[in-house]
Amino acid sequence: MILGSSGLVLTAGETEFFRAQRPWGFILFARNISDADQVRNLVASMRASIGNESAPVFIDVEGGRVQRIRQPMAPDYPSASELGALYRSDKVAGLRATWLMSRLHAFDLSRLGITADCLPVLDIPVRGAHDVIGNRAYGHDPEIVTAMGKAAAEGLLAGGVLPVVKHVPGHGRALVDSHKVLPVVDASVEQLRSIDFAPFLALNKLPMAMTAHVIYSALDANEPATTSRNILHNIVRGEMAYDGLIMSDDVSMQALSGDFESRTDAIFAAGCDVVLHCNGVMEEMQAVAGKTSALSGVALERAERALKMAGKLDDTAENSAREEFAALFSPAV
Repeated sequence: MILGSSGLVLTAGETEFFRAQRPWGFILFARNISDADQVRNLVASMRASIGNESAPVFIDVEGGRVQRIRQPMAPDYPSASELGALYRSDKVAGLRATWLMSRLHAFDLSRLGITADCLPVLDIPVRGAHDVIGNRAYGHDPEIVTAMGKAAAEGLLAGGVLPVVKHVPGHGRALVDSHKVLPVVDASVEQLRSIDFAPFLALNKLPMAMTAHVIYSALDANEPATTSRNILHNIVRGEMAYDGLIMSDDVSMQALSGDFESRTDAIFAAGCDVVLHCNGVMEEMQAVAGKTSALSGVALERAERALKMAGKLDDTAENSAREEFAALFSPAV
């Protein structure tokens, strides 16, 4: 499991809980961030609590409105849709800017001890969809989203940070926000395969993927992808041939129903390798932990393989990367 914490420092109760339960990794949100030294200390204390100095620490840093690390620790980066606009006018410049921005994310995050970024977003919005994805998407064409998602992932990996593609098998058609309500997508299987699934299939060698809390009625009329055995086993593992680590989206989101024990059971029964709990509420984490076993078997192999993928750094210099990005993208950051 991947767990969050409640504030800027670990409480005594959190430290004791993490020591006993030994989550595989941790995730940070804005409530956990004030300044660089504080973040480094929090990350170090999380790892120390489980006795694992290399435990992965995740964050959402996409650029645009989803960017947990902000000034002065990191510039305000453009959104994916702004990068997509550059790509449509100049493909080479758009791809280079996307790679560079991810490489800059890696500089920003690595100095804080953060090792995984929930990026790239491979969702493809459609007309009338809820804005929960909106300008977080690179575009409305599978080829554009695939090309730019690949560049974003490669930029992170070049900086030693793990990418997490999201939200498999595609959140772009959702008419409501899955943080609050369970979306139901009624597109045909043919539409889903030709558009929504295409970027995930094309990038099926990336190390980690996060599920969508979305019902696709043509595939499973009752369960969202996160808890659908048919979708995860037959579509993601089968048709998409994805053999990376699959983590759920946040188990505390309101799209899921039932208590936290039943949610966690359903997530693992469907085929997720790791359950994600984000909000740091102790009672909820205890319920999730009570239904979560240590990583083992093929899930452990996937986790270990993922961690190895970000082991090699390229030789890009930070200042030159920032200058090149500023030259490609205006306004400069």
